[in-house]
Amino acid sequence: MRVARVTLGAAAIMCVSLVVPAAVALGASAPAGGKVNVFVTPLSANGPRAKIVVTGAIGDYGTALSVNKAGKTDTNGDYEKITLQQGSFLVNATKLNAKLNHLKPTINTATCSVSATGTGPVTLSNGAGLYAGISGTLQITFKFAFIGPRFSSGPHKGQCNESNKAPALAQYQSITGSGTVSF
Repeated sequence: MRVARVTLGAAAIMCVSLVVPAAVALGASAPAGGKVNVFVTPLSANGPRAKIVVTGAIGDYGTALSVNKAGKTDTNGDYEKITLQQGSFLVNATKLNAKLNHLKPTINTATCSVSATGTGPVTLSNGAGLYAGISGTLQITFKFAFIGPRFSSGPHKGQCNESNKAPALAQYQSITGSGTVSF
């Protein structure tokens, strides 16, 4: 069903398993740790890549790549490899994805609209560059909504087309979170 596909794809992006390898900027000092806020913008509805901005104790930006435990790109991976401008780290989103996989979306068959929100924890590790030694837990909130198409002909004419192959007419995703990190 369409809802499961969108949820899994977004969950993978949302995993936010942050691995940030990039070169450390000259003169940059190691962060002291503290509260951070994370903002993720998926580059496509079900793709493995996203843009990420981290504010607070870490002020940096870069990309998130959904990967499996072995570090291979995987749209439905439980980890995120985060690559920021001044370093990298890995996010384990196994617990978050378990919660997102059991979301009960609100479905309105009169309007063919669907929405859901889910929240769960992710843990940070395997830092490199400025983020060497990173650890911490963040609570990530994932929201999605879409409008599905209707059948234009046949016995189901006018009804919502819930097929995974039917493209959404419009969609929205929001991935944000916060927590505390230490080094």
